[in-house]
Amino acid sequence: MLPRELYAQRLQERQTAAAALLKRERTISIVRIVLIAAAVGLAFLNGWLTLIPIALFVWLLVSHEQTIRARRRAQASARFYELGLARIDGTWSGRGVSGAQFVEEHHPYAGDLDLFGNGSLFELICLAVTTAGRARLASWLKAPSTSLEEVRARQEAVAELRDAVPLRDDLAIVATEVARDVEAAKLDEWSAMPPMTIGRGERLAARILPIVTGAYLVILLPKLFAMLVGLTHEGATLQLGALANLPSWPLIPLLLAEMWLARDLGARIEHVVSAVERTEPALALFAGVLERLEKEQFSSARLVALRARLNRDGQPASEQIERLRRLVALLDARRNQFFSPIGMMLLWTTNVALAIERWRVESGGDIGGWIEAVAELEALASLASFAFEHPGFAMPALEPSGPLFDAVALGHPLIPANRRVTNDIRLDPDLRLLVVSGSNMSGKSTMMRSVGIAAVLGLAGAPVCARSLRLAPMAVGASIRINDSLQEGASRFYAEILRIRQVLELSQGPVPLLFLLDEILAGTNSHDRRIGAEAVVRSLVARGAAGLMSTHDLALAQIVDTVGASARNVHFEDHIEEGRVVFDYKMREGVVTKSNALALMRSVGIEV
Repeated sequence: MLPRELYAQRLQERQTAAAALLKRERTISIVRIVLIAAAVGLAFLNGWLTLIPIALFVWLLVSHEQTIRARRRAQASARFYELGLARIDGTWSGRGVSGAQFVEEHHPYAGDLDLFGNGSLFELICLAVTTAGRARLASWLKAPSTSLEEVRARQEAVAELRDAVPLRDDLAIVATEVARDVEAAKLDEWSAMPPMTIGRGERLAARILPIVTGAYLVILLPKLFAMLVGLTHEGATLQLGALANLPSWPLIPLLLAEMWLARDLGARIEHVVSAVERTEPALALFAGVLERLEKEQFSSARLVALRARLNRDGQPASEQIERLRRLVALLDARRNQFFSPIGMMLLWTTNVALAIERWRVESGGDIGGWIEAVAELEALASLASFAFEHPGFAMPALEPSGPLFDAVALGHPLIPANRRVTNDIRLDPDLRLLVVSGSNMSGKSTMMRSVGIAAVLGLAGAPVCARSLRLAPMAVGASIRINDSLQEGASRFYAEILRIRQVLELSQGPVPLLFLLDEILAGTNSHDRRIGAEAVVRSLVARGAAGLMSTHDLALAQIVDTVGASARNVHFEDHIEEGRVVFDYKMREGVVTKSNALALMRSVGIEV
């Protein structure tokens, strides 16, 4: 079944299920009201008969909660498939995770290739629900791997996860059942804190004092009740026996001792619990994600290793996190105004904090590994979903040495399939530079972005928008979208030459560089531009880099003659139809022979 057909079928199933559950939910609500009325009516006839509607009401409370949860899960699943259809149909922009928090102003290509933000590559790909998972996927896109073994391991894992739609569906459902994501950095920092210093006597006192105080208070309760109802001493002695003679004053030193101990341990306790209090929803998410992943059986080496990291001494990580979640829930109970007085008497915060500290000493060291495993699994699942939803995209064939970028029918993945135009392009040790000339809006910048995104995706372990791609490990540097900066006091030209310097520095790295220079040095005069552009590309080619340089200044096309056999001119062109400029976005050999600037000006009503 094709991805769109599968998503549409499951969307219909989930929507039908959600509607049925909503109807059941409303029916239960009506029945509960009827049962309350019945209980009130029966109370006037026979008090015992009220137990029947009351029992049914309690049973319906549980059933109602289960129905609500099932309905929410069905709705969450429906949203998962709805967004999947939007990605396939090209209507996904603005509906996913933009990744705006991963934007870096001076990154060598992220802004140029639209990796992050609304309508970005990250939004199209990302299915991760944890902060760590999103950060891991972003790091793969921002830093292409230079290790063939690493990329091949990711490709193998993505191929195995490609058809695991139920796994991705379940992870999406888990995300809707909690209030927020796992805060990976905070958990890491908390788990790495040094153990709390507390003496054995203090631990013993924290355990014994609440027991003694509570037991003595329970023993005295009958006497206190008797005093409240106004029994005389003789009456109390007659009804309570020896309890009537127990003194009440020992409660005072016991409570004072508890107050002193709580104050003595207060700073140390707060240091431990401040990082995890109010994190029960985040821990619930983490436990839910772990539990779902623990159910999977994998075969690829990368996934098997990641799955093995979710166990310690035979105990699943989800169970250990769930134990911490329950302790944090108990800790949060101290904020209940009705429970607070009892909690103070029981040294509730102190004892729960000590239990959390014991958990941290025993299992805290594993949190970082669990988060890393979940983050990588989520990132791989996002790439796998991208592969599943775009069956026509190719997984690159990796070559050990480069530079090499050899694509057949290369397109831009952010352009809908019905409007996408593809081209063949090859860069290798013999052909290091393509000078792309053409009119405005003819497709030069889009071609560059297509090349850059394909390289980034391929070296992240993902499929690319092409019929085929042979690729070697390469760094990526681009100067396509450069803006001036009022904050830094930099003009556009100055910002561009700073980026070009960054690209030149990347070409000195351990792997070849793929460079993408759009309308290079457009902010200066033609003479300086010609000399400067030639110097830049000659330097890049001499350092073993390969890439594209675009221009609509035909003087720069002559650079090919000075660089030699390792450079070639290609171009995009247009033609006029009924007074309109029409583009076909197909790349051709040679230098463009005409310009459309005047025609474009006339097309918008400017007299030229």
